[in-house]
Order: sequence, then structure tokens, then C-alpha cells
Amino acid sequence: MERSRGLLLMLIATMAIIHLVQPQNQQEFISLDCGLPLEEMSPYIEPETGLLFSSDHDVIQTGEIGIVEDAVRASLLKPYMRLRYFPEGTRNCYNLSLQKGRKYLIRAWLIYGNYDGRDIKPKFDLFLGPNLWATVDLQEPGKKDTAEEILHTATSNSLQICLVKTGETTPFISSLELRPLGNNSYFTQSGSLKLLGRKYFSESKEYIRYPNDAYDRQWLPRFLQGTTQISTTSDMSNSDVYSAHQKSHLKPQQYPLLLYYLYSYFAEIQDLQADETREFIEVFNGEDFSIPVNPKKLEVTTMNKFYPSTCKGGKCSLQLKRTNRSTLPPLINACEIYRVITFPQSETNEEDVVAIKSIKDTYGLINRITWQGDPCVPQHLMWDGLNCRYKDISTPPRITYLNLSSTGLTGTIAASIQNLTQLEKLDLSNNNLTGELPDFLSNISFINLSENDLNGTVPQTLQRKGVLLHGNARLYHPGSFSKLPSKKIIAAIVASAAFVVILVTALVLFLAHRRKKPAVVEGPQLTRPKELVENKKKRKRFTYIEVLRMTNNFQSVLGKGGFGEVYLGTLYDSEQVAVKVHSGSSTDQGFKQFKAEVDLLLRVHHTNLVNLVGYCDEEDHLALIYEFLPNGDLKEHLSGKHGTPIINWGMRLRIALEAAQGLEYLHTGCTPSMIHRDVKTANILLGEHFQAKLADFGLSRSSPLVGESHVSTVVAGTPGYLDPEYHDTGRLSEKSDVYSFGVVLLEMITNKPVIDETREKSNITQWVMFELNRGEATRIIDPNLGVDYNSASVWNALLLAMSCADRSSTKRPTMSNVVSKLRECLENLRGDPELL
Repeated sequence: MERSRGLLLMLIATMAIIHLVQPQNQQEFISLDCGLPLEEMSPYIEPETGLLFSSDHDVIQTGEIGIVEDAVRASLLKPYMRLRYFPEGTRNCYNLSLQKGRKYLIRAWLIYGNYDGRDIKPKFDLFLGPNLWATVDLQEPGKKDTAEEILHTATSNSLQICLVKTGETTPFISSLELRPLGNNSYFTQSGSLKLLGRKYFSESKEYIRYPNDAYDRQWLPRFLQGTTQISTTSDMSNSDVYSAHQKSHLKPQQYPLLLYYLYSYFAEIQDLQADETREFIEVFNGEDFSIPVNPKKLEVTTMNKFYPSTCKGGKCSLQLKRTNRSTLPPLINACEIYRVITFPQSETNEEDVVAIKSIKDTYGLINRITWQGDPCVPQHLMWDGLNCRYKDISTPPRITYLNLSSTGLTGTIAASIQNLTQLEKLDLSNNNLTGELPDFLSNISFINLSENDLNGTVPQTLQRKGVLLHGNARLYHPGSFSKLPSKKIIAAIVASAAFVVILVTALVLFLAHRRKKPAVVEGPQLTRPKELVENKKKRKRFTYIEVLRMTNNFQSVLGKGGFGEVYLGTLYDSEQVAVKVHSGSSTDQGFKQFKAEVDLLLRVHHTNLVNLVGYCDEEDHLALIYEFLPNGDLKEHLSGKHGTPIINWGMRLRIALEAAQGLEYLHTGCTPSMIHRDVKTANILLGEHFQAKLADFGLSRSSPLVGESHVSTVVAGTPGYLDPEYHDTGRLSEKSDVYSFGVVLLEMITNKPVIDETREKSNITQWVMFELNRGEATRIIDPNLGVDYNSASVWNALLLAMSCADRSSTKRPTMSNVVSKLRECLENLRGDPELL
């Protein structure tokens, strides 16, 4: 026999060799036939493997059932003939009960089988809790189905396996299989192990799994030309041992720079003569990692390293070198190779998760499609109506805000709310809640319980600012008029009647006196007695004559927009205002924008939204009257039009945060929520102390109703800031504003034009990505900042801006997330007071 120096193989690995392990009890197995209807027999035994499969009905509340087409079904085992697909929602999750600290083999089967008759193969993501497990891409040429497998240690007593939509295609799953492993197996220094391949060496065409492998690992056969196969019919009846004389290798494709663990298995099955010896060492990627191996007769030896290896040059190799004293060549039975995959993002604080799930159950929100998976992470999939505090990825996020306003809640205030110990804001307004106010509410800074049917006495601890209780007719506020003693009630009534008599008498005398006075022609400015000015300020509608007077016949022009000219005005002799006058040449679209802006600003009020003082709607004369903000708009300041551009990074960051807070209010704080549709630096106005206010709401639209995926409307916005997904599909959502805000943030960081045809990449988002890929991060930062900025703060803001400007809306954060992140960026500056 030729004395070859070794065998070089490309590998892929797992735990203890399959062929010698006897079947174990399935009691701890989880085998889900996804899409199996409850009316069919469940559980059932799959006859070929003897595995017990159950319906997935009890561990997921969403999805539809599909069956693969007949031509595909004929070649499949029963558990893989059906599937569950998810046409609704971005994230749909299975909730499984596990044993914390236990290591599991987790396998997902994904067999498309043209179940929908459309032959459009999907692409989507699989998540384990808040972390990406794998991207399922059946659009690759020749790929019809796949299985994803990972070895993972449970970090809690429950596990959420989520399918996340990333494009236009629909996620689906055929089967989920979980197998508990021994915790002394598959040791890693960190992370989980994602299977790249598992082979046993044989000319056989059969794959091996349970019951021949007690852990239901699935082994595929492999045979290399120029090698010799030997086998045995002893107790290792399924053990095909492979004796080789030549070298071979394979490349691990797209994983050249990652970390790998190799597991290889050896067992001697030949009867060796007295003068025969089989001894060899293993060399993985050119590095010896074993002592000399002498395979024992019919006894498996498992070899693996206790630390991972890299595959240099994109090639993983295993070489079996026989020692000088060996008379026989090396042999190998099987091998596995895994890639180390880290899950850095911590799950939401476990107590918060238990509490929010209890609240979900209490109020019957089980079918709320956005309330699946981890409540806080990943941030772009955070549950609607929540906000969370994020310290770093290794620290569990905490829930700080809960908004269940106008969701039809009934019953009492859920006791589980008190277990959200970091909750700062609670909004349960506009529901049908009954019962008394619990004492634990006093621990929450802001509470809105208005427009419910609560009863009882308002505790003294809740008689403060930040607690909204109006609209609860049966609530008793101590000291209120309705509960005064009867004698005091009579006294109050008498006093009120006397006051009314006096008021009527005064009014009659005033009118009589007024008739005797000659008419007075008012001058160019509106002048009123002080008490009447105060009453006048409460109204919103002005006449065209009043608009002429307040602008001194349109004397001072502040600027011009699509709606018309903007003039400086003075109201009631003292208050400066900005008056935007509808141009006579404007189209009907201008009137629609005027009406939309008036309708919106009359009902929304926020410190970071420009305040509408009033409006004029008189025949052909239309005007909007705003508070006057003396520092113009952000775009002018970045460009240096007002002289020195804003160079202080802290000021830019504060302006960004305040503008984001205005957008967050539009998205989550008003009813119905609104989408601005024209977020840009020119629409961020700056007050006397550079406080930011969002302006120009002429293109604003209400957000989609609950259950709608988008609003179809005429695409509108400003080039460069316009959401490309909205532009291409006409699907409008709050994430369209998030995209525009991301562009604004990039503009503030770079001080570059949003569109510049002279650049290699004309669009600012493409240009920033281009420079980052070239490693030219310093070219991105506005040179006006000099060295006067905090690099960590700027870098975090840049990452936030790029996530906002992602082309896929599902990957963008919400505005609540953006506000939270910008606050963190400001926190980075606390050590540099000069930058604030």
C-alpha cells in the first residue's frame, strides 16, 4: 500500500459521531409540522424516522397555511409537505419554551415548493430573539429549498424564532426542529455555532438521521475519487469508514475571514496484524491540533480544537498525516464544520418582557401583529406604542414608554404595569377603562388616563402636573365644587348669580356708552385695549384687511416658497409674526396645501412644531400667520447665508434632536397620527436661541389606519429627501419621514448638498456610503467643525443617519428610536461642556 503522507479535506462539523449513538427518548424533542391544521391528527409519528411531529398552532398566532405542489410533495416526508406563510406584518414569531442554560440543536426547514403557484422564490431573514440568525435566499440560481441549523444555548426559559420580511416576497417555514444536547459538547469560547456542513464518508447515497443519530443530526454521504472505502457489519453497522491516499480540498465560499470549529471522528474497524500500526496527526489550516491518533477498535474518537480557527485565503483544509512509525494510511469516518456566529444584542430585560406580555394578555392584544418577538430590539422592529432605553448592546434594554391610547381597552388598569419599573410615560387615554386609580401610578412621571370611565377618589400623589384625567365623569377630585357641603354650595350659587347680574349690568352700560361715541377709523396697525387684545389672541381667523394692516401692506419680505411670499408682520402692536400669503398664480394644489396645513396646525401643538397664530380665508385671499422665528431656517445657517455657519457640533445635535421630537409627536402623539412628507433643512426653523421647530405642513397626510400596510397617494416631496421606496411604490408610511430625516442628519454632519451632480455619487446617501467603503470617513465630516466635535458622538449620529436612510423601510428605526439615539449622542458630549 502506498505510504501517502496525508489526506487534505474541506470540512464541515458537530459533536459525537452519529453511527455509535443509540436512539434516545424524544420526550424533550420539539418537532413542529408548520401549517398542520388542528383538525388533522396531531401529534403523529412520521413512519420513516419514527419522530413525533405536532402542529405549530399553539406556538404562533399569525400566518396562513400552504401546501407544496404535487410534483414536489411526492419526494418529501410528511412534515415538509405543508408550510406556514406570513403575508401580514414585518415580523412573525414562534414562542417556544426551553430550559435556560441548555444547549440546543435548532433546525428550520424551508421548502418553497411553489405553494402559491406564483413561482416567485422568497428572500427574508431568520432571527433568534433580537439577533439575526440567517438570511434565507431561495432566489440564488438552482436553489429550491434550504435548511438552517444552529447550535445555541438558551439564555432564558423561552425562545422566539422570528421570520422577518425584508423585501416584497413573503416569508414562510416548513418545519421547526429543536433537539437538546449535552452541555459538555460543542464547547465554544463564545457565540453559537452555525452549521456549514456535516459529512460521513461513504459511496452510499443515503443520508443518516434519527433514529441512527440520537440527537437527530443529519449526515450527508461524501466520497472522493482515488480513495478506498472499507466497512464493517459489527455493532457499528452504519459506520462507513474511509481510508484515503490523496489530498483534497474545498472552499467555504463566502466565509473566508470568519472563525470555524472543526469536529472529526475516527474509529478502527479492521483487525490489525501484530506488525501493523495506524497512527496519524490532524493538521487544520496548516496547524497541528492533535496528538498522534491511534483509532481504537470499534470505539469512536472525537477530535476538536478548544479554540476556533480562521480559513486563510478562503480555504479550510484538514490534513491527516501519518507518523513515521505508522504502517497504514490515515482513516476518517465523518466530520463537521461550524462557523462561529455571535449574538451581541441583549434581549429586553426579562422582568419587562414578562410584564408587557402580561399586559398584552390582560387586554386581549394577542392578535396585535406588531407585538411579536422581543419588545425593544432590534430597534427598527420595536413594538408599536413602546419606547425603550438603550445603554449598549450588552445591556438589556428597558421599557420607558407605553402608549395604548385609543385601542379599545376594557376592564381595570392592569396590575402588571407596576412591574415595568423603568416606565416614565403611560398613555391609556381614549379607552373604556373602569375601576379606581391604583397607587402604583404615582411612580410614573407622565400619565394620560383621560376619556375613560374611571371612578373613585384621585389619590393625592396623582394630584399633580403630568397626570391627565379629564373625561372621567365618575372620578372624585378632593376639593372639587361638586363635593362641597350643601351650605357652601348654596353660598357659591348666590355668589355666582350676583356676579352674573353685575356682569350683565356692566355690559349694558358699555353698549349704551359705545353708541354715543363716533366711529373711529383704525390706523395701519391693529390696536386694542389690553383686555380685548387678550380675548382676540384666542381666535384664529383673520380678515384680509387685518392681514394688510399687520404686514403694513406687505412691506417686508422674509422669503418665498411654493405657496407664495412670506412677510414680516406685527400683531397687536407687539407680537412679530410671519405671514405666508397664497400667490394668485398658485394652482388648486396650493389651496389644498393651505387647507391641509390649517387643519393640522389647529389641532396639534408641540414645542418643536411651528405655532399657527391664525389664518385668513376670505374669497380669493388666503394667508397663514405663524409665530416669527428670527433665525430663519437650518439650510440657510448651514450654507452660511446668515454669515458664520453653525460650527458647533453640540448645537447641530440639539437642533436635530428637537426636530426629531417634532416628528415623533406627529407620528405618535396626535390622533390621527400624521406623516409630514416634506422633511428637509429648509423646513426646520430656528428661534431666538436656535430652538428648532418643524414647519410647512402643506403636504402632510394622516398615517395609515390600523390594519392598513400603506396609504396610496400622489407621490410628493423634495428630490434628494424623498424616500425611494415611497417614490417607486407609492406606499406612504411614517418611515418615509424617517428616510427624509436621515438625509437631513447627513446634511448636518457633512454640510454637503443633498444633490450634487459634480460628485462621483450625486445623492448624499450614496456619496456617504461610497466614502465609508473607501475608508475615507474624515472626508465626510463638515470641515467647518474643525476639531471642535466629539468623534464618538458624530460617528454614532452618522450610523443613525445611514440606518434612517436605508432603502428598505423595514430596516429603518422609528422616530421614537431616533429621538432616543440622538439623546445618547448628546450624552456623549456631557464631558465636553464647550461642545454643548
